[in-house]
Order: sequence, then C-alpha cells, then structure tokens
Amino acid sequence: MHLVEPAHPPSRKAPLVWALGAAVPWTVAVIAQIVWFVVGVGASADGQWLWVHGLVAAATVLGAAVSIVVAPLWRYRVHRWDLDATAVYTRSGWLVQERRIAPISRIQTVDTYRGPLDRLFGLSNVTVTTASSAGAVRIVALDVEVADRVVAQLTDIAALGGEDAT
Repeated sequence: MHLVEPAHPPSRKAPLVWALGAAVPWTVAVIAQIVWFVVGVGASADGQWLWVHGLVAAATVLGAAVSIVVAPLWRYRVHRWDLDATAVYTRSGWLVQERRIAPISRIQTVDTYRGPLDRLFGLSNVTVTTASSAGAVRIVALDVEVADRVVAQLTDIAALGGEDAT
C-alpha cells in the first residue's frame, strides 16, 4: 500500500456548519453571564464582583472567538479525505491532528450520518467501520451527493475484493 496525502476537502459549507454548532454552547454561556450580571453583580450596590464578571466575560469572548471563528476555518484547512482501490485516507482535527488509513480489505460497514445542521445545509458524514481497534474512519461534512458517491464507490470496491474483513 502506498502512502497517499488526502486531497479532497470537506464541503465549502463545512466551516459555517461547524461555527453554528460551536455557537450554541457559547450562546448559552453568554445568556448565563447576562443573567448572572443582572441578578448578582448588577444588583450589588458596591460592585465588588464587577471585576470577576469582566474577567469571565473576556474569557467567554476569547473562547467563543476561537471556537466559532478560528477552529472551523482551521479545521477546513486541515480536513482532507481520499480513496482509491486499496484504502480510504483521512486527515482531521484542528488543535490535535490525526491521519487515518483504512485498507479496503478491512472495511466491514460504510454508513452515513446527518445531524440537524447537516440536513439543513445539505451535508452528510461517512463512517467507514473496519476491523481495527482504533475505531472507524470518518469523512465529515461532505455534500450529500458526494457522500452518496463515496458510499457507492466504497461498496463497489469492497465487493470486488470479495474478502471478509472479520
């Protein structure tokens, strides 16, 4: 098996979907901080906790900016996938990056997964389960048509091999 550098990126819609997914918990954190400020800090006559609120608010803004803006764009630059007659290749992550190679002869199942945001933006994720203790190989944030093509291609290639991956 030769080493292939994965060439195909996720859908161009992936960073937006990842950003929206990251925005949900940060929105909850912002609402909680607003409630905390109005009920606790804002009600305090001497404002002794105001500096704590400011510090927590600054950390929230920084964390949200990294999670909602930086991470999705970086993930898009890193995430890649490819496949050929011998293997499926993926590269993923943003802070910690992982490269996976799954030989076609080891494929047991090929599945797709579409969460609510995926469905809204017409994306799909492909999971290739192999006979490996490292777990499944995931190709994330593909346009539905591309994911369907990948599943069909993997199914056809695996069927040609005729080997049992168990």
